[in-house]
Amino acid sequence: MTAPLRSNNLEAFWMPYTANRQFKQNPRLLVAAKDMHYTSADGREILDATAGLWCVNAGHGRQKIVEAVSKQVAELDYAPAFQMGHPKAFELAARLANMLPAPLDHVFFTNSGSEAVDTALKIALAYQRARGKGTKYRLLGRERGYHGVGFGGISVGGISGNRKTFGTMLTGVDHIRHTHDLERNAFTRGVPEYGAEFADELERVIALHDASNIAAIIVEPVAGSTGVLIPPKGYLQRLREICDKHDILLIFDEVITGFGRVGTPFALDYFGVVPDMVCVAKGITSGVIPMGAVFAGKHIYDAFMDAPENTIELFHGYTYSAHPVACAAALATLDVYEEEGLLTRAADLASYWEDGLHSLKGLPHVIDIRNLGLIGAIELESIPGAPTKRAFSAFLKAFESNLMIRTTGDIIAMSPPLIIEKSHIDQIFETLSRVLKQID
Repeated sequence: MTAPLRSNNLEAFWMPYTANRQFKQNPRLLVAAKDMHYTSADGREILDATAGLWCVNAGHGRQKIVEAVSKQVAELDYAPAFQMGHPKAFELAARLANMLPAPLDHVFFTNSGSEAVDTALKIALAYQRARGKGTKYRLLGRERGYHGVGFGGISVGGISGNRKTFGTMLTGVDHIRHTHDLERNAFTRGVPEYGAEFADELERVIALHDASNIAAIIVEPVAGSTGVLIPPKGYLQRLREICDKHDILLIFDEVITGFGRVGTPFALDYFGVVPDMVCVAKGITSGVIPMGAVFAGKHIYDAFMDAPENTIELFHGYTYSAHPVACAAALATLDVYEEEGLLTRAADLASYWEDGLHSLKGLPHVIDIRNLGLIGAIELESIPGAPTKRAFSAFLKAFESNLMIRTTGDIIAMSPPLIIEKSHIDQIFETLSRVLKQID
């Protein structure tokens, strides 16, 4: 028998996406948060340059959201979404649908971005079958794409570390190339000039499998977790044209870009491209309560509604779909976004953020800088034989300097809360400048 662990023992928690042994030797514990800052266990204020995990768009500890959650727990803590409902689910769905352009007028609730992606993929397959095109079963993704950690998401995703350990995954999946072009687009400010032709990779894959066998393609408008890859001018428009030509559904994964991150409510607004489905999570509740959703076009929803009236149209859902407390958090979050203009605030700060970010050009090991809205990435040259080590060293030194950043590979990625002020931006890049000069 193993001896019982003390409540303050770190060993029992198998941490996700973490170097567990390294962390538990020198833990970085957060004990409180307010507005733009975390408080560490040793009492330091840590400036949050990542909005937690791309999600705390309204800032930490917002009173309106806290009160809404507290009230909802006391009033209705749980209600099933199967054959039952509660008012806030319908209120939230209508409010969200009104934020999206036509035909995106139906909302299916999930509990995370990973669940939203798997839901969208299942809806895509079921939609093709519902309209008599069941041979359209193949799903397409993109190299370096991140679509969560479910089997569907890692199958269409294109980050090798997320895939290599887990066997064959879903069958019938293929990928087009990523959009990163360091040689032509290094140190671009905003949307890169070159690379729209990369969308024509979709035509090559269609020629290989035939459009009659392809249900959908999923892409991030801005690929976030792989290190902030901004789509080249005209790229997303070209994907839309090809999908329309071949009767293939286009799914946008806006789990990161949704709810104001690029200076518009959604990235589809920024780029002027309307997909058939949109996956969201993170910012929908500003990270307070887990929640996700899939926005589906009317044409997709209507295809399921020819079944007899008393039958279930889609055999899919989650115990916690449209959870009352999550819905309350989301409604309060939308109130905060609206009252404070946060869904467009990134546009006002984008140029200041961009200038601060690109001021790091020329510092040791920096080989590229990328930005859009309030998203930024600094790509570092990898140490031969030790990939990821240089960026992780920057992460540790930044935390020691009271700044929280994210790293992916040898890329530093940032996405601060949308309540950020110019003084915070100055602090972020002054700290990073010192850090980058210190690392080997």
